Amino acid sequence: MSALAPGVAPRSKADLAMIMDIPVTMQVVLGTAVMPVANLVKLGRGAVVKLDTNIGDPVDLIVNGRIVARGEVVVLETEESRFGITLTEIVPPGSRPQRTKNGGV
Repeated sequence: MSALAPGVAPRSKADLAMIMDIPVTMQVVLGTAVMPVANLVKLGRGAVVKLDTNIGDPVDLIVNGRIVARGEVVVLETEESRFGITLTEIVPPGSRPQRTKNGGV
């Protein structure tokens, strides 16, 4: 028998199967911007908002409000009008920062 912490039961495939259909919200955050409301209300079609991210910087993959990975933005080869990301880093579970409401970590 394997050594488990007291009160911790081994996971079976049936236990994991129960959670596999639970929907989660996934976001890819390209960058953030902070501006006064006065500038926000002046925005219109064609306006450019400068983000805090540079070209080539990794983007955050967020699941249910927590950063779980980082990656690079790519154009999908099969659908040139769509973006995707290539994962470059998986954030370890113990160090997953939560995104704040204003977009920062």
